[in-house]
This record gives sequence, C-alpha cells and structure tokens, in this order.
Amino acid sequence: MKAIVVTDEAAGTAGMKLVERPEPDAARLASLSGASIAMTGLTAWQGLFEHGHLRAGQSVLVHGAAGAVGSMAAQLARQAGAYVIGTGRAAHRQTALDFGAQEFVDLENDSLEDVGGVDLVFDVFGGDIGKRSAGLVRAGGTLVTVAGPPEARPADGLAVDFVVVSDRAQLSEIAQRVRDGRLRTNIGQIATLDDAVAAFNPTERVKGKTIIRVRP
Repeated sequence: MKAIVVTDEAAGTAGMKLVERPEPDAARLASLSGASIAMTGLTAWQGLFEHGHLRAGQSVLVHGAAGAVGSMAAQLARQAGAYVIGTGRAAHRQTALDFGAQEFVDLENDSLEDVGGVDLVFDVFGGDIGKRSAGLVRAGGTLVTVAGPPEARPADGLAVDFVVVSDRAQLSEIAQRVRDGRLRTNIGQIATLDDAVAAFNPTERVKGKTIIRVRP
C-alpha cells in the first residue's frame, strides 16, 4: 500500500463518514478526473466483469448510458469487445453514443422490448425498467443491478443485486485507462464542501458525476 503524504493529490468517495483510505492520485490524473472515477469506475467494472462475466462478442444493455456510472460501463463494455446498447432520455442520446453506445433506446418514446435479447443487462434504475429488462436477457445471461433487489428475474438466467467494494487493483487499472485516454470521465457538476448537500439534492436533473472540492 502506497502511503499518502501531505503534498499528494488524493481522492475519496463522499458518504456518511470520514474517508478512511484515500487513494493517492497515482496515475497523475487531473484532480477532477481522479476524483470522479472511484465509485463510478468500480461499479461499472464489477457489474460488467465480476458479476456479469461479460465477454467479447456478447451484447449488453446499459441503462442510463449518459450518466456517471452508465457512461463508464458503456466504455468498458465496448473496449471488452461487446455490442453496447444504451438507454436514457431523448436529450441524452448523443452523449450516450459519444461514450460508446452503438445503439440508443429512448425510454420515454421507444419500446424497450424492441431491443430483443441481450446477454447482459446493466441496470441502474430498478422499478418498472428493471422488471421489464429481465425479459430481455437471453438464456444463460445475466441482469446485474445496483438499484436494490430485482422485482423480476430472467426466465433462464441470473439476476445479481450487488454493492460495489473497494479494489485497489481494479481502481489502478481504471485510472491508467483514464490517463492514457482509453476512458473518459463524465463530470456533471462541481461544488464546494459548503454546498455539498445542495449538490447531492439538485432541483434539476444533472447528468454525470458530482464532485465536491474540499478546498477552493
């Protein structure tokens, strides 16, 4: 484990307790990029590869593909050789495509069921969208979700409700990909520590990762 020294740039995830193990910006990322990848990157990585067992040549439906987690999942899946179908609102179509989705489903106007069968569903919504998505999973496929226990399961596949865990090796690999340009971060808004509560409870929907600056 590399030690943190006073001059290091470091990043952590905001939560209900103090950061216990801040990560030094080992990949020498720009501070904002480094701060945006921990939770989003690990969630996407673990959902796709640890729980979804995604392989080259498979198809994956990524819900919220223009969001902080979804955009990372779309990029990682595309790099792994999968065919990526993104979902979201009509206004977010181009963003999802820019982050790696090869097709896009407008959840407000398109029929989700027209997607047909996919090998993996990466769900961040839950509810009715998650329930309908279970019916899209091919035999032997998987639905992974971070939105709580799924209301429906694939008829001949798996449903995995997971919670992201810290993994230094995975985070190091993600940071390296950001540094060398293979992955792009998706930063939505930047706020000071004094404005953190308002930033996490916006009056309008904000796409991308919210970053809290501890110091000006």
